[in-house]
Amino acid sequence: MKGFLFRNPLIWAGLVVLVITSVQAEDNAQIPSEAFSALPKYQSPKLSPSGERVAFIQNYSGDDAVSVLTTYDFSQDKFFGLLKSDNEKVKINWFRWVNDERLVVSARYESRVRHVRFYETRLYSLNWNDKGSDAINLVDPRRLSATKRSAAHTPQFQDTVVHWLPDDPEHILMAIDVDTPLQPSVYKVNVYKGNMKRLLWGKRKVRDWLADRQGNVRIGISQDNETGETRVLLNDENDWHTLFEYNAMHDKPIFPLGFDLDPNVLYYKAYKGDYKTLYTLNLATGIHTEVYHDPEADIDGGLIYSTKTGEAIGIYHSGAEDGKHFWIDHHGPLLRGLNEALPDFHNALVSFSDDEQKYILGIESDSNPGGYLYGDRSKGSLEPLFNQYPDVDPADLAEHKLVRYSSRDGLEIEGYLTLPKTGQAPFPTIIHPHGGPGARDYSGFDYWTAFFSSRGYAVLRPNFRGSSGYGYEFSQAQMRGWGLQMQDDITDAAQWMIGQGYANPEKMCIVGASYGGYAAMMATVKTPELFSCAVSFAGVSDLERVVYRSRSFTNEEFVKNQIGDDDDDLEKRSPISHVAGIKTPILLLHGEEDRVVHVEQSREMAEELEDLKKPFKYVELESGDHYLSIQRNRHKVFAEMDAFLGLYLGHSHVDVAENKNARVE
Repeated sequence: MKGFLFRNPLIWAGLVVLVITSVQAEDNAQIPSEAFSALPKYQSPKLSPSGERVAFIQNYSGDDAVSVLTTYDFSQDKFFGLLKSDNEKVKINWFRWVNDERLVVSARYESRVRHVRFYETRLYSLNWNDKGSDAINLVDPRRLSATKRSAAHTPQFQDTVVHWLPDDPEHILMAIDVDTPLQPSVYKVNVYKGNMKRLLWGKRKVRDWLADRQGNVRIGISQDNETGETRVLLNDENDWHTLFEYNAMHDKPIFPLGFDLDPNVLYYKAYKGDYKTLYTLNLATGIHTEVYHDPEADIDGGLIYSTKTGEAIGIYHSGAEDGKHFWIDHHGPLLRGLNEALPDFHNALVSFSDDEQKYILGIESDSNPGGYLYGDRSKGSLEPLFNQYPDVDPADLAEHKLVRYSSRDGLEIEGYLTLPKTGQAPFPTIIHPHGGPGARDYSGFDYWTAFFSSRGYAVLRPNFRGSSGYGYEFSQAQMRGWGLQMQDDITDAAQWMIGQGYANPEKMCIVGASYGGYAAMMATVKTPELFSCAVSFAGVSDLERVVYRSRSFTNEEFVKNQIGDDDDDLEKRSPISHVAGIKTPILLLHGEEDRVVHVEQSREMAEELEDLKKPFKYVELESGDHYLSIQRNRHKVFAEMDAFLGLYLGHSHVDVAENKNARVE
């Protein structure tokens, strides 16, 4: 595999050098921001069932930056470029091998009806070597017109696969709301021709279907979007009855995950006390059995299945060793050997051949962006595939440290602290709250943090109240809590950094994206003297506007339940309502085609800041989305942050007065 695959067997020491060594800097010059903001050069490698081929996304840089779904055949030592995406109007969402010659690819498209922007998806099928036929749209409009009852409705999402039917290499099961909007039926779809056969009519309010390992649709999940009433339904020989029932807005939810090889054994997650716990339900006997419980954290991942046997062997869990818990030690000997050989990395088995003899290993660490390796157990070999960030030298990156601090009301909060490899404490510091807010930060490589620490900044990423993984009560703080205790936890993180002697109190900024952008703007309102500057990418400034826009979507009541529905309260918790009191310089960045947080959130905030002559800069990203999918926009964001943070944290010679009131679109 010329350029980035080494076919010769390697001893471990040589392997480590080849994998983790990037282009060495010729001197001690600062790493360009483009090295961090580049899209990973190679992403998402997946082995074909035989293990003789690998498919992956290759991201090209330069003026014509595109992403290409690529396959490589090991025996031929040959590449095949299959599909190209500009990441603007269309983006490759995901892909998977259906059999050894055929792949299916999900594509995400931007769409709009009047002033409402949203995404649509399509599912395509094509051969691995781009021979024989062009890509087929599996839910083709011409075939839809022959099957659907309403000619006016085209499904928004057309990439929901219910089952891959491994024993039937020509078909998959798909859920598509062809017949009735928002009421998907289950179809058997031919991946070569696109022919569709309805197997199960949609049921009222059922949004999701779950099949057993044999491909029989057994579970339907019904939800009322107005009330939140949710039912998990079991198909017992076409007799549907309720297994679980709860209110998604007010109760602790129950999550069906999947079946074991025994079609009567269903895995599900439910709360034991405050934490999500894994259980099985025997559908024949009605017996519930606890499988795995962590008394200190939610079981937060999905099931792990053996590619070889098809049985459930474990579950992903961030609190477990290597991020996985196994009840069948199927991969244990292999993974333990890899961990012993590569002790400085987080090692993850990301893809197997059907016989599990060939595999792809993903490696990374806090201070190493890592990459992927190709292993063959029958030969005892492990060979490098590629690095994700070849222009980033791991020697220049800093490690993370898990820390805990107390909030003002005595609650213990976790976070990840990264201290720069150069300079001395107290450091210029960035508080970097995550998005979501129902998400969390983890250990491991983070390209934002790596970039900040390379500039000599200390970085703290707090998992404030409302973050996921820390139990039900902790996560519930996000419900109508934006700007309240969640914000105080972020403030307390900054104060802790000062108290510990890590942070220079005169040189501290807050940087966040999405919800983190909201928190950054809200910090300039609630704690105007604490931060020297604030950066918001795709942040929310007006909560009333978020609730108002949700009227165009099916989740309006869920948005109200989370954020609130009292206009006066929403106004108080919206940064845009308090611009008059803002003194902190703010950098606003937003993609003009953001379908998650509408660009008006930053546009209108910029207008208010400009009208009141506040220090700010606004950068709007052409064709930009919520995820910085376009390479030039990612470069632009990092370049703007580099200059702005350098200005206020002391790594720039630009006169601060020159940037007191600026607007860029």
